Amino acid sequence: MPQDFSRPISRRQMLRQAGAGFGHLALVGALSSLGLAVAGPTSSPLFARPPQFRPRAKRVIFLFMHGGPSHVDTFDYKPALIRDAGKPLPFEKPRIQFAKTANLRRSPWEFRPYGQCGAMVSDLFPLVGGCADDLCMLKSIHGTNEAHGGALLKLHTGSDTSVRPSMGAWVSYGLGSESRNLPSFITINPTLGHGGVGNWASAFLPAVHQGTPIGGGVPVDQATINYLHDSTGDGPRQRAQLDLLGEMNREHLARTGGDSALEARIESFELAFRMQMEAPEAMDVASESGATKKLYGLDDPKTASFARQCLLARRFSERGVRFVQVTHGYWDQHEDLTKDHGRLAAEVDRPIAGLLRDLRSRGLLEETLVIWGGEFGRTPTLQGKDGRDHHPHAFTMWLAGGGVKPGFSYGVTDDYGFYCADQKVHVHDLHATILALLGLDHEQLTYRHAGRDFRLTDVSGRVVREIFA
Repeated sequence: MPQDFSRPISRRQMLRQAGAGFGHLALVGALSSLGLAVAGPTSSPLFARPPQFRPRAKRVIFLFMHGGPSHVDTFDYKPALIRDAGKPLPFEKPRIQFAKTANLRRSPWEFRPYGQCGAMVSDLFPLVGGCADDLCMLKSIHGTNEAHGGALLKLHTGSDTSVRPSMGAWVSYGLGSESRNLPSFITINPTLGHGGVGNWASAFLPAVHQGTPIGGGVPVDQATINYLHDSTGDGPRQRAQLDLLGEMNREHLARTGGDSALEARIESFELAFRMQMEAPEAMDVASESGATKKLYGLDDPKTASFARQCLLARRFSERGVRFVQVTHGYWDQHEDLTKDHGRLAAEVDRPIAGLLRDLRSRGLLEETLVIWGGEFGRTPTLQGKDGRDHHPHAFTMWLAGGGVKPGFSYGVTDDYGFYCADQKVHVHDLHATILALLGLDHEQLTYRHAGRDFRLTDVSGRVVREIFA
């Protein structure tokens, strides 16, 4: 006789009727720990899922330079800026600008060729320049927003006007996690401004795919995952409490039907419990060798903070976290560009080079896509006495590892680095390319919400296959 769900059922009835389902969940969990389970209707939403086609990369480390580093002072060498410094820009500036700028301004740093590829890199990044043969430069990135908030959201979510899932959340949704005891998406020292949590949120995707923040607003050596440790130290009791809570929640689901928010909450509780076993060890960099700590710059107060972030990124990545972002800033020099860009670059040059070399020595670089860049570049024209303004019309990002051509440059800006001139790469194109490197079709990775199918690239995006190795 069919159950009348209009009437409440007892706990005993629910357990009897759902017992087989709980047994299946337990079986799936056991098989997963052995690497034997496959994703299915009753599997965890974070179980690893196969890509849509052969991937070139398994995971991402995104080195985000908050504030907008100047492309013409770092990786986009422009001899014409030296020749014509002090002269007016010989063509029209954009109709909409963040602020008024004056004449052309040369870079205060010299550029030199690095590696067999001969890439021209400024003296701001001599150690990253030493890794030039691993880098794939994208010199014609362009966006649509002159303000930090809109530009950050555009880069991280694909939209500067609507609440959308972040890039890391989409990757988690598409591929799940390679680790059962760690989140699929971690953001280290995230900015709390300029879009804030929207830059790592899951929006309308299941909440389990949102980024897990480590730090933000505190020194990196004090940063941790909130509520990671059980203050009682009583693991068996906590396990029993979670079992009871899960039982009550599933009873509610059996009575009311599907509830994605509740299901995500159940999964988050379980993941939080399992993280207590692995996350503290993953965050303990003290176990690293002295040579590794020196490679990243942990031995130097100037570089120690970002070195810890990069080292944590490697440790999380090698343990199966699918998407790790580390944030550094504030690269927003409307004034004092020479002093502050110099200081900021000195903080990150050694840790970034150390990360690339460490990944390569461990055999991880080929399957890890490293991304470097900010939300926009800066104007080739002078602002104030020693500054540059926001510039989304042309800027540089670089990729390394993960199936991209090493020692390669794609995209061309005009003689001054003001506009993209050839092989343009919009932010949507960048997103489509990142997903393709992970084995995901940006047009097929969709989620039904509010009556339409959404995707990271909205209705645009071209995969830049010319940079594939």
